Amino acid sequence: MQFGIFTVSDVTTDPTTGRTPDDTERVKSLLTIAQHADQAGLDVFATGEHHNPPFVASSPTTILGYLAGTTENIILSTSTTLITTNDPVKIAEDYAMLQVISDGRMDLMMGRGNTGPVYPWFGQDIRNGLELAVENYALLRRLWDEEVVDWSGKFRTPLQGFTATPRPLDGVAPFVWHGSIRSPQIAEQAAYYGDGFFHNNIFWPIRHTKQMVNFYRQRFEHYGHGAADQAIVGLGGQFFARKNSQAAVDEFRPYFDNAPVYGHGPTLEDFSTETPLTVGSPQQVIDRYASMREQVGDYQRQLFLIDHAGLPLKTVLEQIDILAEEIVPALRKENESKRPAHVPSNPPTHAEMVAAARAKGEQHEHVVAEDRWTGKTAEDDAEAAAAATPAGAGTPARQGAAFGL
Repeated sequence: MQFGIFTVSDVTTDPTTGRTPDDTERVKSLLTIAQHADQAGLDVFATGEHHNPPFVASSPTTILGYLAGTTENIILSTSTTLITTNDPVKIAEDYAMLQVISDGRMDLMMGRGNTGPVYPWFGQDIRNGLELAVENYALLRRLWDEEVVDWSGKFRTPLQGFTATPRPLDGVAPFVWHGSIRSPQIAEQAAYYGDGFFHNNIFWPIRHTKQMVNFYRQRFEHYGHGAADQAIVGLGGQFFARKNSQAAVDEFRPYFDNAPVYGHGPTLEDFSTETPLTVGSPQQVIDRYASMREQVGDYQRQLFLIDHAGLPLKTVLEQIDILAEEIVPALRKENESKRPAHVPSNPPTHAEMVAAARAKGEQHEHVVAEDRWTGKTAEDDAEAAAAATPAGAGTPARQGAAFGL
């Protein structure tokens, strides 16, 4: 199982000192945090994508491209790549470039973001959010999977004979997660393609998370990618830990009370009851997160938000050490001891995806232009292909219908 951290990149005043870092300092801190996580032995660092204050992570591939050259082992990811307001062509090229630069040590998470005004800023209408997510991702997959693309759709100018460059590393696209906290259509999309589903449940009770994850698992199996318990699932989380639980609460409370999102709202105690936020000793964090699999099944990635609400960089680095040295080893041992042998322990690596693609190619050498997802070709009988694939497998518009849009 993979464990790591994600950042929302907020620039927040430290309520205990009144000091506010500027944008430059905050960006530099993100790099330091990721590098420290790599040195500590964590598996994943992920950054969000935001285009408005108080957030500074407006260019994830710039951050991750730099980190590809300054880290050794950690997987570089996004916790949001805005599939709705970014051009799919630019996503295809930017993340293929990151894949090449990092030697495949990356993946990415598609999402719609949490800021409504971002849509008009980039020339889109928020009322088309789900349709944009479906159509743009369908085009993105084609841009990665096909050398030459002819395409037309509802939201973008047509493409004729277009080739995205660079091509994906070893001819295999990056692994993709679809992140959503409330939209079953996005869980459906992840299941349809056989991609990962990430429920960033930092604001949600576990009963809601369970419902969303179970829906994705059922649809993953429906589309023939494997058994429901083999679906690739990730969860978000939050913690603050000190050796003494009361010391952790006392230290974290002013940051919680003044946080830009949930500050001045529910009490720390109420929020900790209703969401995964756990403030206390390392053992309390271990106990809380070891219980997650009882609700959602065995899952493959757990990311924690720990650098938010104005916490000083020194404190964040201390939290990374506590996570890596005390919490992760116990959680990894607990989860892996209960995982059935047929359930993946991790999302697929680049090397595993390349091996699978080559094995599939060897099995189907006689098939020309086989579609990666349906196993059908242009030469197949059209009626049989229509009966064997989900409604709308061939076009983004019909995929939208399949997702209930």
